[in-house]
Amino acid sequence: MLAKLMNSAARRFGYEFKKIGERIDTEDGYQIYRYYDGDGHFDYEKYKATQTKANQKKLANVWVREENIEFLSNYIRETVGEPAFGICHGTRRGKEQEWFIKYLGCEVIGTEISDTAADFPHTIQWDFHEVKPEWVDRTDFIYSNSLDHSYDPDKCLNAWMSCLTPAGICILEHSSGHERAHEVDPFGAHISQMPSLILDWGRGRFSVREIIDAPSMKSSLKYMKYIIIQRV
Repeated sequence: MLAKLMNSAARRFGYEFKKIGERIDTEDGYQIYRYYDGDGHFDYEKYKATQTKANQKKLANVWVREENIEFLSNYIRETVGEPAFGICHGTRRGKEQEWFIKYLGCEVIGTEISDTAADFPHTIQWDFHEVKPEWVDRTDFIYSNSLDHSYDPDKCLNAWMSCLTPAGICILEHSSGHERAHEVDPFGAHISQMPSLILDWGRGRFSVREIIDAPSMKSSLKYMKYIIIQRV
């Protein structure tokens, strides 16, 4: 029954859960959906196509809330000082960077794997598992509510953290909606698992500074938190 309900909801967004038992691995208590090709190897093109299709289906939806970005802007000022440059990863319509620019008055860009990135200001088409050389050690803050879209959260978070200045912070939005992995959201974990996962992935280079409550969230969520990560 649960599987039928999940598939019914999934089809409304243009995708379907298939062979979940074979494709989801549980590693250290968290879930990873594997994009396998016919030989059982990672299929990057399948990942990219899945993410692009899902983004296009949900293009009218805005997940982020302006009051939360205003709250985070104040937090960034208190923690980092006046930032010069920030990156938002996995931004779809680009509202995150729009509102950070509004409240911080600095340069902020967003990344989006889909070619729809060209339709929104301050947004570039880019796979957030990779970094541009000009970002490394020069980014005052990184914000994302899209780590659940990563096929390899260890690789992804290490890429992001390499971009930060020594005093910079990475802000991960994590909610009860990020607990289960599936074809579109391949990484899933409970908030209670995240500090230890981040510590493991950091390998002594970074760790969680603190976890704070989001001031506003959808009524359908049980919780929404901001995980603040800094270099050690």
